[in-house]
Amino acid sequence: MSTHHFIPDRYYNILGLHEPVLGIAAGDTVVTTTADAWGFDAQRDLVAARSNPQTGPFYVEGAEPGDTLVLHLDRLAPNRSYGFSSAQIAPNVVDPAYVPELPRLANGQRPLAEWYVDVATGMATLVTPETRLGRLILPLTPMLGCFGVAPAGGQAISTATSGPHGGNMDYRGFVSGVTVYLPVCVPGALVYVGDGHAVQGDGEIAGTGIEISFDVQFTVDLRKGKRIGWPRGENDTHIFTVGNARPLDQAVQHATTEMLRWLQEDFSLEPLGASILLGQCVEYDLGNMYDPAYTMVCKLAKRFLR
Repeated sequence: MSTHHFIPDRYYNILGLHEPVLGIAAGDTVVTTTADAWGFDAQRDLVAARSNPQTGPFYVEGAEPGDTLVLHLDRLAPNRSYGFSSAQIAPNVVDPAYVPELPRLANGQRPLAEWYVDVATGMATLVTPETRLGRLILPLTPMLGCFGVAPAGGQAISTATSGPHGGNMDYRGFVSGVTVYLPVCVPGALVYVGDGHAVQGDGEIAGTGIEISFDVQFTVDLRKGKRIGWPRGENDTHIFTVGNARPLDQAVQHATTEMLRWLQEDFSLEPLGASILLGQCVEYDLGNMYDPAYTMVCKLAKRFLR
């Protein structure tokens, strides 16, 4: 098991079969950085194209299609004091008749909010624009908005969207300490990370969180011969599955089906028991509700599985 310190010098806006930047083995840890969603790094230098540029890909030795990649999100931390967010709710999450009332600039562009991010105190303070909110102060909840592996079939999929491989899921549960399980679709898996948010509400309904560059540490492992269909994850209290699709009910279907399969495969429940448990104890979280594919997360408390 080794720790690799990697400084990126190129980024990708498409998840696919790019040349790996580094080879790593199961059990290895990577310490690296990401640019923000618009391509600005910790020094606020423009180093990548919009949107959601990714650091990587990292080639995991021994990973083959049909395996599961285990991705431990060890540490996710903003690495500068400037953050920004959209100041307009996305038109697709309000009634059509209300769209003309949404705030916009004279040129038709969405207004921008700027934030002072104090990493030491763990707080973000609204700087501009001036509103009746005053200097709104929010606790930091750093999360990765977009990450994943190369998709199956040689596909090249934009970081604007998501699928079975992961991608732009914008789920606020992808925080430090969480373990994510992703299907390996190509040799080496090809792991990408990016799109750090200092803060974000459910659904990313403004089309952004508080966008910022990150310091990232992750550790990889493999489950050989373990095939899954959609991203899975767990934290101290819950297991969860992720469905990415549009319309939203299809995302719910993917996430719920994946959870039913997980309960039967790894927790020895029969279809009847899994259905009864999930029917009365399930929780759902809304991930991305802005981009081409929506994200729904199906959760189950671990206390029901002991």
